[in-house]
Amino acid sequence: MSRVVAVSNRVSMPRRGMEPGGLAVGLLAAMKSRGGLWFGWSGETDENVAAANLVRRGGITFATVNFTPAELQQHYHGFCNGTLWPLFHYFLGGFRFYDEQYEAYMAVNQRFARELMPQLQADDIVWVHDYHLLPLAQQLRQNGAKQPIGLFLHIPFPQLESLRALPVYDELLCAMLEYDLVGFQTERDLKAFVTAVEHLWGPGAVLPDGVIRVGAHRVKTGCFPIGVDVDAIQREAISAGRGEACRRLTQGMLDRKLIIGVDRLDYSKGLVERFRAYERFLESHPDSLNRVSFIQIAPLSRSDVQAYASIRRELEQTAGRINGRFADTNWTPIRYLNRNFPHDVLMAFMRNAPVALVTPLRDGMNLVAKEFVAAQNPEDPGVLVLSTLAGAALELSAALQVNPYDCNGMAQALEQALHMPLSERRERHGSMMETLRRNDINAWHSRFLDSLREAAEMRRHGAAH
Repeated sequence: MSRVVAVSNRVSMPRRGMEPGGLAVGLLAAMKSRGGLWFGWSGETDENVAAANLVRRGGITFATVNFTPAELQQHYHGFCNGTLWPLFHYFLGGFRFYDEQYEAYMAVNQRFARELMPQLQADDIVWVHDYHLLPLAQQLRQNGAKQPIGLFLHIPFPQLESLRALPVYDELLCAMLEYDLVGFQTERDLKAFVTAVEHLWGPGAVLPDGVIRVGAHRVKTGCFPIGVDVDAIQREAISAGRGEACRRLTQGMLDRKLIIGVDRLDYSKGLVERFRAYERFLESHPDSLNRVSFIQIAPLSRSDVQAYASIRRELEQTAGRINGRFADTNWTPIRYLNRNFPHDVLMAFMRNAPVALVTPLRDGMNLVAKEFVAAQNPEDPGVLVLSTLAGAALELSAALQVNPYDCNGMAQALEQALHMPLSERRERHGSMMETLRRNDINAWHSRFLDSLREAAEMRRHGAAH
């Protein structure tokens, strides 16, 4: 079997306290089941550029490189998180473009290609992840790579009229067509990508089977919704539920109903809107005062980027106002925690929560929504309140779906969730569990890698003719 070489901006070696959800958890699960090489940034900076550092652990070889401080600032904080992230999440008010940051983005992709080439074996399959590395296949090809290379985009792909705000969108699209396979979370994202391709190269560039043909290149496309390891999450939730952290949580609730949110601190997660909806719920349902508690876990993210520092201040002010307005001597309405918890502890917290609020303003998928459902006790499951603007909403149709900008609508959904009859909770949970098992983490990486092998065969067949 061919070795899988995963490439992502950041490499996350297994350790307790890893941030919940997202690319790291999903990709680590895929690599654990298949082995191989995982290449990317170490998370450290160094003025001196050195060769990749290799560490083997748990059947996976982790190959990491450091960024220089300039690369961190211009490439990562600049173009990745100041340009692509807001653009792809439709936050054009926060979108900025600077030529020097784009040049740094391209230079880091060139460096990744140079550092990765000596690690590659002839029969490897290269699986590239996310928006940080859109041009990587192009750079690898220029360095002589012949291996199959696929890209999976974990975040949304923007509609054409938003994409066109980026001065170099045509260059990035050209670079993306150097992959053998380009995969997306949802059909909506795939359609947006195809529309952009048709805009640049005409409708004839997209064949009826979804293959893109531009010149001699043929690129396969597909939708591959990322999933979770349902059985592992259930084991974690049950086991950690017997631990000290979960015991303290339960004692602190004093028989109140728990509403939980778990999100990386990011303006795309809709946390301010969520806090305001909870405030509206308390206003309109005074009988719930001192009977519910909302715990929002939001580990800090990109804290040295101004937009993230601003959202943190606003959340602290909003939580303080709500607590000052409604708190009692023995009750704090919102517990807002900027810290990490081990993954198994988070799953236990979720299992103990009658309601989860997962209400991003835009999200490629959102694994927290799936983890909450997977962690529940099927005999007495909690209720998921889910944003329609998360990719997960297309699969988890039995959740209570809300518009995250609709404060009243979210407050009403919260009331409905807290008082939903057991029979309805079981029915909704059972429906979502069927979907989670059908599209679990193993199905995700198997479908993508199988499709990448097919795409590579298509490329070789085309070259032979």
